[in-house]
Amino acid sequence: MECIQRAAGAVVGSAVGDALGGPFEFGPQGAFSARFPTPGGGGEMCGGGGWDRGEATDDTQMAVLVAESLLEQKGLDLPDIFARFQRWAASEPKDIGLQTEDVLTNGMPWDLAAAIHFQVNRRAAGNGSLMRATTSAVYFAAAGRQATMDAARRIAALTHGDRAAWEGTAIFHELVRLLLDGHTDPLTTLDDILALVHPDHRGRYATVLSPDWHPDQATEFNGAVWPCLGSAVWALRTTTSFEDALCAAIDLGGDTDTVAAVTGAMAGAYYGLDAIPARWTEPLHVPLPGFGGRVLRLADLLHLANCLVKECRY
Repeated sequence: MECIQRAAGAVVGSAVGDALGGPFEFGPQGAFSARFPTPGGGGEMCGGGGWDRGEATDDTQMAVLVAESLLEQKGLDLPDIFARFQRWAASEPKDIGLQTEDVLTNGMPWDLAAAIHFQVNRRAAGNGSLMRATTSAVYFAAAGRQATMDAARRIAALTHGDRAAWEGTAIFHELVRLLLDGHTDPLTTLDDILALVHPDHRGRYATVLSPDWHPDQATEFNGAVWPCLGSAVWALRTTTSFEDALCAAIDLGGDTDTVAAVTGAMAGAYYGLDAIPARWTEPLHVPLPGFGGRVLRLADLLHLANCLVKECRY
């Protein structure tokens, strides 16, 4: 399978997972399969909870903003990404994380806003930097392990002052890189990946990425970065298709849009674009509040993925 098929699968798969999971956010376990008990029966892009059918949430909206900054600025321009985030946040999007909103609206400059928020609140390990990382993971994949993990940390730090969020996003970047490269089980290299994770956070990620870990063992809500990543890896590892992986992710309940977005990115990179059902991609759309009423659809996401692969650099 060509890399572009895997990259398109990652970008589209993440958006599909986001849109599928959005209506079930903060719901109970098993709600998705209870509503859609017949696999492939259709109707899963149901909308609800304030979301239209096929509408992606803030997860994908922010991922698109990261992608467009990387492409237009021809590389990593942190002030530019932060300014785009601020413009988006000021437009009153349907959903925005409380921590992210505070960082983007507290009036501090781009290189201090998240750090000051963390100093004051001492809690900033949410999955908000992980949820938007698919596009940057695709862009930096060709640069290799150290470079892609470093880029992930720097982008994560724009809104999350807790290093736990940086390290989880860095691990995700590397897992996507390996999947794009055709690795059938990127976690066979987990020891090498963890060697580049900050020692203060290495243990918690080793735990949630272990083959015998189950999301029921999580000690925190899956809105935190490490159980979110662990749950997504579990969903991919314990299923045999793109569809089953997303169903498993959403059935965990809780922060379903983000867990499914992260799962969809990895499952899309693993199985490729053709594994994503047309009944899910046809209604998919990504509004961009604050950017002239733009709405991205499948063709736009495919173009974005193609550009990310062609222009990747560090």
